Formats: sequence, C-alpha cells, structure tokens
Amino acid sequence: MKEVDHASAAVIDVYRRHGAQWARLRGDRLAEGAWLDRFCALVPAGAEVLDIGCGSGLPIARELIRRGFGVTGVDGAPEMLALFRHNLPGTPAVLADMRALALEKTFAGILAWDSFFHLSPADQRTMFTRFRAHVAPRAALMFTSGPAEGNAVGELEGEPLYHGSLHPDEYRTLLESAGFRVVDHIAEDPSCGFRTVWLAHSYD
Repeated sequence: MKEVDHASAAVIDVYRRHGAQWARLRGDRLAEGAWLDRFCALVPAGAEVLDIGCGSGLPIARELIRRGFGVTGVDGAPEMLALFRHNLPGTPAVLADMRALALEKTFAGILAWDSFFHLSPADQRTMFTRFRAHVAPRAALMFTSGPAEGNAVGELEGEPLYHGSLHPDEYRTLLESAGFRVVDHIAEDPSCGFRTVWLAHSYD
C-alpha cells in the first residue's frame, strides 16, 4: 500500500522528469479518433474546449484546433506545457494541478484523456464538482478511467506510474450527482488501445 500511495503522490514529478520521452512514446497517431468524433459532435462548432492533462498537445489538442475549436490546455508539469506551447504556439496553456483547478471560466467541452486516471480514488471523487464548475450549459465531458475499482502501478522510464479507478457504478452516480448524463461508456475498448472511456453530457 505504501508503494501505491507514493506512486499516486509522485505522478506529476514522474512526468516532469520523463515527459519528453512519454511524448515520443505517445507519438501523434490519433488512435482515439472515433471517440473524438463523438465528443466533437456534442460540442458546438467553434466552441471552447478544456483539455485537462493536455501533455504535449499531440495529437488531441492539435486535432481539436484543426477542427476549428478553441482549446485551453492544462497540465501540472511545466515541462509538458513547454512541449504543448512549442507544438501549438499561441494556444492558451495553464500550469495547474487538476485537483485544484479554478479557472473561473466555462467551456463547451472538457477532456481528461489519459490523465484523470492518474488520480487516487479519493481525488477522483472530488473532480466531478470541478468538472461541473467549468462546463457551460449542455457541455460534453469525456475522460478515461480504469475498467474496475482498484489501483495499478505501471512504469515510465523505470519509475512507478500510478493509475487508479472507481467502480463503474460509482462513476455513474458521481456523474449524475454533478448534473451529467452518460452518453456512452465502453470498458477496455479494443478500437482505442483498450482504454476505458466515458462520454457524458451536462443536463443544462
């Protein structure tokens, strides 16, 4: 348990040290294109999207910009934001830990793709009020989680990299309580690198 607690607390530091290598490994192939299509279909043309855990901006933020959306990137690692700014010059980028996000602005769409699942279960529970605080009426929300409740510790450049998840029923309850309707949820989608994806829409 100590290993899990330490890994959970150290996620941002791991990306600070190895973000450039992560970006190289991630590449710019849009494996999540089908899900992004569905997300974009829920967002008005030209609207503003918040990319939480934006990383280098490739490929997702770049694709959103190509489709005509405004994008604001948020990341807790300044090294990742430097890559984002290099790849997408002029695109707003905010250094912030998502757990303390308070932009005083709303967006027509929020993404937390391959980022939200690095939070501990306790921190994930508090994020839904933060999501709600940043959405405009009838906004889209899409995030990736684990397929089942639990903790897992992977590896990036030889260092532990934490992933956490709630039970799917709890995600549904938290989304409903925060004013979101689940549009779709697929666990370990084989068409998307076996990611577990949630797509939701705010009620108002």
